[in-house]
Amino acid sequence: MRAFLTALSITALFSCSAVAGPKEDALAILDKWTKAFAASDVDAIVALHAPDALFMGTGSKTVVTDTAAIRKYFEDAILTRRPRAAPMSSSEVMVLSDTAVVVTGLNESTGVLDGKPFSNPGRVTFVIAKRGPEWQIVHFHRSAMPR
Repeated sequence: MRAFLTALSITALFSCSAVAGPKEDALAILDKWTKAFAASDVDAIVALHAPDALFMGTGSKTVVTDTAAIRKYFEDAILTRRPRAAPMSSSEVMVLSDTAVVVTGLNESTGVLDGKPFSNPGRVTFVIAKRGPEWQIVHFHRSAMPR
């Protein structure tokens, strides 16, 4: 019986340490977003956003508030300028609660336009929240780096 309780305790200890927290969960969503952007996978990017997400991309002229408009933004931005990438070069994470995390930092959006490579450094903020069982992007804002 003692061996059983010891094994059970060890299993519980390892199970608890393997559980990710809000920061890790939010960063996993950001990693998926970055990979989907680099793959020009509009469906994957859109799926990471909550249906009621607030969105302001670098080229946005208004706050985008619906999924169809987010899809249109990324279709225009990444399907025409391949290959694309937008890795973050630095970031800070603030856990607001067990269900909300802010990630803000600097990134470099790159691609090819008219056969010529381009680079657009910028500032980016994601608010990632747990909605039901899923973590989703509920707010996105990116602006070009001031010159």
